[in-house]
Amino acid sequence: MALHVIVGTGPVGTATARLLAERGEQVRVLSRRGAGPEHPGIERVAADAADADRLTTLASGAQVLYNCANPAYHRWPIDWPPLAAALLTAAERSGAVLATVGNLYGYGPVDGPMTEQTPAAAAGIKGRVRNQMWADALVAHEAGRVRVTEVRGSDYLGVNGMSLAMMVLPRVLAGQRVVLPVDWDAPHTWTYIPDVARTLVAAATDPAAWGRAWHVPSTPAVPMRELATRAAALAGAPAPKLTRMPYPMLWLGGLINPLARELRETAYQFDRPFLMDSTAASAALGIEATPLDAALTETVAGLRH
Repeated sequence: MALHVIVGTGPVGTATARLLAERGEQVRVLSRRGAGPEHPGIERVAADAADADRLTTLASGAQVLYNCANPAYHRWPIDWPPLAAALLTAAERSGAVLATVGNLYGYGPVDGPMTEQTPAAAAGIKGRVRNQMWADALVAHEAGRVRVTEVRGSDYLGVNGMSLAMMVLPRVLAGQRVVLPVDWDAPHTWTYIPDVARTLVAAATDPAAWGRAWHVPSTPAVPMRELATRAAALAGAPAPKLTRMPYPMLWLGGLINPLARELRETAYQFDRPFLMDSTAASAALGIEATPLDAALTETVAGLRH
């Protein structure tokens, strides 16, 4: 029974902890308040993961150190660098594999599907922060100081996920109109949260997967309108009422709302096709995406609960 240490109790950290615990592994979950899922195999510890010494102690003897942290959106440039440095230091000192949950921000706007070989050409600050984290990890890996891997998903589908879908679906199920600055009919890749956890654990525990990034296996892209319509049908809710907000309204909203201000940088993800190719991970790690209707059925049930 190996020790797995997970930093972060958001939806991915929680799903990863439960997956490992149900497999009979020893799981230690770290968060500032000592929160996390309740399970006999999960130890919950209150800790500041940016404290490299404390994190090293807690990761001692671990097979894998999972970075499932998620600082506040508007604080990425402030909070991510010291946190990422502490995670890298703790992995190096403890000998644990560092497995990070990433995203697609680092690629920036692209034409066509994104693969793991798409250039990391983001111009925005959040994309540059993520790219620097991965570059630092790769330097340490290639120097033989640590073993690293990263998994990247598109917008999350699943209860408690922070994404466009999880902003829209609760309101659709309630029969409310949704007004957002998005192209409702542009094809978009959605990544189911349990599939992120499965991919993360597979990449972390397979030596052949170390030293590179992987895209989480995800179902073929569908527009947000289709996703909302299918969810409404599953729930017996009225057909969704979706209205596109003009972009200038988002810009103006950013003058008073920090989240709206941060969304300006990634607005390109929702005004054109946003496609992720995940065939490499499916082939190498043997993971297939959860069928969309199954993921939607579980998501709708979770939202109603």
